[in-house]
Amino acid sequence: MGLTKKLLAATAMVLALSGAASAKTFVFCSEGSPEGFDPGLYTAGTTFDASAHPVYNRLAEFKKGTTETEPGLAERWEISQDGLQYTFYLRKGVKFHSNADFTPTRDMNADDVVFSFDRQGNAQNPWHQYVAGASWEYYASMSMPDIVKSVEKVDDMTVRFTLNEPYAPFIANVAMPFASIVSKEYADKLTESGNQAAFNQSPIGTGPFQFVAYQPDAVIRYQAFADYWGGKQPIDDLVFAITKDASVRQQRLLAGECHLMAYPNPADVPSLQQNADLTVSEQEGLNIGFLAYNTQQAPFDKPEVRKALNMAIDKDAIIQAVYQGAGQKAVAPIPPTMWSYNAQLKDDAYDPEAAKKALEAAGVKDLSMKIWAMPVSRPYNPNAARMAELIQADFAKVGVKAEIVTYEWGEYLERSKDVKRDGAVLLGWTGDNGDPDNFLAVLLGCDAVGGANRAQWCNQDFNKLILEAKTKSTQEERAKLYEQAQVIFKEQAPWATVAHSVVYVPMRKNVTGFVQSPLGDYTFDGVDITE
Repeated sequence: MGLTKKLLAATAMVLALSGAASAKTFVFCSEGSPEGFDPGLYTAGTTFDASAHPVYNRLAEFKKGTTETEPGLAERWEISQDGLQYTFYLRKGVKFHSNADFTPTRDMNADDVVFSFDRQGNAQNPWHQYVAGASWEYYASMSMPDIVKSVEKVDDMTVRFTLNEPYAPFIANVAMPFASIVSKEYADKLTESGNQAAFNQSPIGTGPFQFVAYQPDAVIRYQAFADYWGGKQPIDDLVFAITKDASVRQQRLLAGECHLMAYPNPADVPSLQQNADLTVSEQEGLNIGFLAYNTQQAPFDKPEVRKALNMAIDKDAIIQAVYQGAGQKAVAPIPPTMWSYNAQLKDDAYDPEAAKKALEAAGVKDLSMKIWAMPVSRPYNPNAARMAELIQADFAKVGVKAEIVTYEWGEYLERSKDVKRDGAVLLGWTGDNGDPDNFLAVLLGCDAVGGANRAQWCNQDFNKLILEAKTKSTQEERAKLYEQAQVIFKEQAPWATVAHSVVYVPMRKNVTGFVQSPLGDYTFDGVDITE
């Protein structure tokens, strides 16, 4: 099918799903398909945008446009003086969604909160492995199984978390997508019917929009939840028109077929900014794009080899060609806008001759490797295929032969977690809670090996620093430890740190109420369309 026919077919599908002509329908041109609709199982922003944000809520939420937390499903919380107990007082009258197979008989209560966390941390919970191979990747990567001693129901509207040690980012953590509160009653109903898989396919939450239908790689439809505790949304129907190609997303936006698009081609941003029918929001991204070597596989198990390869990469050329100048070279594993960023770090210089000599000194000859390129645009990497081609050419100059491979997005994420994976993976991260721990522990900690730590890197000195930093009560104490950890990271070079990007969000002029998130989320509660 040609591009035009595909575009027309997708448009017809969106229109068909938009409901009655009188309904106010908002269409978001998203960049990819979600892996599923149970946010606890995943780490990808594409999945969170389609699941955690429209369908679910959390005990605490992030204030729009900030990384500050505010009450969500918990009206308030108390922290014990020793920092080991967090008591959450739940909001009364919070309703769950319904669908053709489930109608809730009660409001959200403590049972739902306990179940939402216990299923992730308790291997004996019958829902711990309801999806084959479930690893609860985010929960594990953030060391939550080690940190959380117990989650207890005090009464119907009160839940107490007891920790094994003080943990500074805890409130920010429970505001993150993986900590979304799910319905225990729905889970029990699916257990009775023997259809547990529906939990990840037909989600039930308390959020502003309820799930209606999904056609993979095409469209997701949601409806405003009339009984939402925060009030019914201004729009009646929310449609995710899944459009993988950035140029096609742009065509659809310009044609008025979608109201807002994700991740434009950087080269197209100036023309979008000049279009009188559009508004283009922008901000420095709390993100990083990187190339993660598999440090458990030779010869990438040697820091000197990884550093040599890093010296072969022309980041200036990548910033120009891939980011069109809308980004900056990354030195550290966290963005410079984040507290504790170590500005004293020195980057590996671009020096192909030195890289070639360093590889020879490390005994590496005739190296063949794979570079994995993401199939989707992400805020930290708008064009992974092009970046892979540039790195491939750079490596060829120092005698390294690189083959570029890719997979469908969900498969890419799953395969790249394998500790036996070959080569180096292009990936990246947008912070989910504004805390350095969300980068350094989730992406590089020992608990994250085989999960979000795609470098499969476990350095005990680094790990000791980030674990200690979690327990400190002041930001100043924590920052010192994180700065030291960044020094070790740079010496060991498990990644080639590539870039931090500026994130642009183009939308039609008649869109109101959309607030760009520093966390890279696309959320549509409070969004409206003016006539």
